[in-house]
Amino acid sequence: MAHKLKTLLFVALVGASAICNAQQRIKNVIVVVTDGFRWQEFFNGADRQLATSKKFSQGDSAAILKKYWDSDSKISRAKVLPFIWGAIAKKGQIYGNRNTGNLMNTANPYWFSYPGYNEILTGYPDIAVNSNDYKANPNVTVLEYLNKQPAFKGKVAAYASWDAFDRIFNKERAGFPVVAAFENTGGAHPTAKEKLLNTMLANSYRPFNDDECLDVFTHYEAMEYLKEHKPRVMFIGYGETDEWAHAGKYYSYLNAAHQVDKWLSDLWSYIQSDPNYKDQTALVITTDHGRGLGDEWTSHGAKVKGASEMWVAIMGPGITAKGEVTAPMQNYQKQIAQTVAALLGTKFIAEHPVADKLNLK
Repeated sequence: MAHKLKTLLFVALVGASAICNAQQRIKNVIVVVTDGFRWQEFFNGADRQLATSKKFSQGDSAAILKKYWDSDSKISRAKVLPFIWGAIAKKGQIYGNRNTGNLMNTANPYWFSYPGYNEILTGYPDIAVNSNDYKANPNVTVLEYLNKQPAFKGKVAAYASWDAFDRIFNKERAGFPVVAAFENTGGAHPTAKEKLLNTMLANSYRPFNDDECLDVFTHYEAMEYLKEHKPRVMFIGYGETDEWAHAGKYYSYLNAAHQVDKWLSDLWSYIQSDPNYKDQTALVITTDHGRGLGDEWTSHGAKVKGASEMWVAIMGPGITAKGEVTAPMQNYQKQIAQTVAALLGTKFIAEHPVADKLNLK
């Protein structure tokens, strides 16, 4: 019996060591957030009721159904998000399908953007952060923490479509580049591509006024920075899924999500083609809040049922390929920050509380 116990202990230690050694292969993490994208479309695909609604279909139900809908929800979701339900479902882990009892929620009680991003990035659902107009974030984000560590100093950056990210990251204090909305990229010495992007951005259509640019600019600015500066930790925040949902434009909402999925595919292809990133980089993809049901799908906030419900997808070397995790469990948005730190082999420590990481074993 003693011999068997020793053998089992040895096997367990070897297995744990293998996991640890595998995860040490992760040297870089890119966090991507697509604002306000519901778990319902993420896991079920297009909602036929919304797709055929005269109120929300933008007059083209036939096009929505042809492009995105199928009676089989797994086929439909893969039409909306082919990269996530192809690559990540095979190589990574996906949480939040409430159909199976796998729950992912915000821990903050507000269920809208600034509180959600604060929770994602600081691991702390601070109830004082209660407005999208909230001041510069007093809480330290995991990006700011990592940028203070010698191994990551000068190798952290954030790009986002919404100007509130200057406050969410506390840009003046953060110590790393934060480029949001209509701010120029490239600093004092932009590349030729960055100069072109800056000119195009300044002259672009502004459907969301001056607060938020179209995601295409955020994406290509972030990609150019990635290629030129090789950051080890990066945040990319897309906003159009939320904007088109608020506008009640279901086709545009699905198209925006589909476009983000295409950009994720392009991002991963670049990562796997660059020796600085290939087989050394993890992706963490999530959303800042959920949305309501039926006619309330356009809304979110504490009074909207279901608006705290969200999802997360993670892929990288050494992360066990579980795919869609269907086991009943409860996870929270606040666990993402410590997960990012753990993937990089460190622990996020701040003056404020920081929730424990997700269990990715």
